[in-house]
Amino acid sequence: MAFYNKVGSMLRQSISASSAMNGQSSMLNAIRCMSTKLFVGGLSYGTDDQSLRDAFASFGDVVEARVIMDRDSGRSRGFGFVNFSSDESATSAVSAMDGQQLNGRNIRVSYAQERAPRSNFNSGGGFGGGGYGNAGGNDGF
Repeated sequence: MAFYNKVGSMLRQSISASSAMNGQSSMLNAIRCMSTKLFVGGLSYGTDDQSLRDAFASFGDVVEARVIMDRDSGRSRGFGFVNFSSDESATSAVSAMDGQQLNGRNIRVSYAQERAPRSNFNSGGGFGGGGYGNAGGNDGF
């Protein structure tokens, strides 16, 4: 995850530098669209979508506020995402809300990062196959 954060940071810096020199604003605008989505960690289990939206609404137009729920238990996983309509709103929300209390817990607020693709554990060995173990043979026991 730290690797992807570093790559994203370097990409933003290089695009920012090249757009200043070459006038390439379309790539910079694509990066800016990504910076309107915030990650909010450390949420209490009592925080729902509406209370998360209400906590961030004073910083600008909240497009979406979503607390991530565990699909098995139906309980909050303790983090969520807030998406603003402008990067200025997102920037002010990060600086004002990071480390603040929400519903009795100190929350962490940062720019959301793209999730790394998951590997498939069931292909060609590992836990899902590969033919290891006692598959019908007599081991002499």
